[in-house]
Amino acid sequence: MRYQLHLAIHYAFERPPGSGRQLLRVQPAQIARVQRADQIALSMQPPPQDQDRFTDFWGFQVTSFTLPPGLSELRFDLTARVERQEPGPRFDLSVHPAELPAELAAAPGLGPAAPHHFLAASPHIPAVPAISAFAASACAGAPTVAAAVEALGQALHAAMTFDPRATEVDTPIATAFAARRGVCQDLSQIMIAGLRSQGIPAAYVSGYLRTLPPPGKPRLVGADAMHAWVRAWTGVEGGWLDYDPTNACFVGGDHITVGAARDYSEAAPVIGMLRMQGLQSGSHAVDIVAL
Repeated sequence: MRYQLHLAIHYAFERPPGSGRQLLRVQPAQIARVQRADQIALSMQPPPQDQDRFTDFWGFQVTSFTLPPGLSELRFDLTARVERQEPGPRFDLSVHPAELPAELAAAPGLGPAAPHHFLAASPHIPAVPAISAFAASACAGAPTVAAAVEALGQALHAAMTFDPRATEVDTPIATAFAARRGVCQDLSQIMIAGLRSQGIPAAYVSGYLRTLPPPGKPRLVGADAMHAWVRAWTGVEGGWLDYDPTNACFVGGDHITVGAARDYSEAAPVIGMLRMQGLQSGSHAVDIVAL
């Protein structure tokens, strides 16, 4: 499937801020035999004082730029064409969970895709005993690692309520889990914490999700969303497996990947420093049209 993608991010400042430096991680990734992006264009208004692009350790395409002082508002626009392959039949080649430590020991290297990076706690995903206990119960008796991933994802989907007003971007996963409410970022990071507690390496994936309107209703421009899901390592043969706990499904052709990292702190779409006083407001809209 080929898509036309448009992302618009807008900030408004109560008082003009000073200068600042920001990083953008919003560009669709190039993934062999899975996803290809072209005709990529990123614009900023007002134009930045300087701009640079690089690839970070995890393989993200990052745009670094300096903002001029005295802004009243700031807007980013990204457009791209993305070709996303529909996944074929899924065969479970993963090992039994008890065999995963030996598989990890046999996995060489420490490159960006090495599972060893994604097993320990990370800045936004500490060990939480309540999440560990929930994961142990959900995964109990799973015949394979892939089955354990699906069981935990379905259990979290059933236990938690999607609520965009319940959490902020920096809400601890323990707080979101205790309230049983949150958004895709919360569900994904809670699931990652649970998988890691069971010895299953898990990464945080950022990207976009094309949403479909209810039957008989028109498609609304800007109704698609920035999204997050989970990537779990299932063994040498099974490799990495993507699961979306927010929608209780394996990732398919409607998911467009930006990149994967240890948690949200390394995958945030916009992050940086800005000298300011007073309030700010922000919004974003994503439009994904099938071509």
